[in-house]
Amino acid sequence: MSGSIEQARSRTRGNAHLLRFLVRLPRPMEAVWPALTTPDGLAGWLTAADVLEPRLGGVVTLRELGTGRVTAWDVDRIAEYTLERGGRLRFHLERDGSGGTVLRFTHEFRGGAESEARWRTRFERLIEHLESAP
Repeated sequence: MSGSIEQARSRTRGNAHLLRFLVRLPRPMEAVWPALTTPDGLAGWLTAADVLEPRLGGVVTLRELGTGRVTAWDVDRIAEYTLERGGRLRFHLERDGSGGTVLRFTHEFRGGAESEARWRTRFERLIEHLESAP
């Protein structure tokens, strides 16, 4: 099984933006979770996590995206980071068959710093990161 980015949608209202992706990943949820919720995992595909307190209300600092709080945390399923300058990043995992995972990703933000193409590139790196893992 290989990973794929199957769906990307974006919506803009004034200065508010919403990006949504559906990404199929070639590993079980238990293997994907650390890539989204640990400093080493995030550094492998997204950006360095200078601070990450893995719990609801914990502090998070993602080097290229900003500092904020963990605003949703359901172990092995949902991690959400709300960043002061980076908006809200929500990672929602679901099982996909016997050995894969579906990632439903949402990014709500204001301004124009992020793009669908930029997130697509990041998710391509995530797929490569997971496919190369033992």
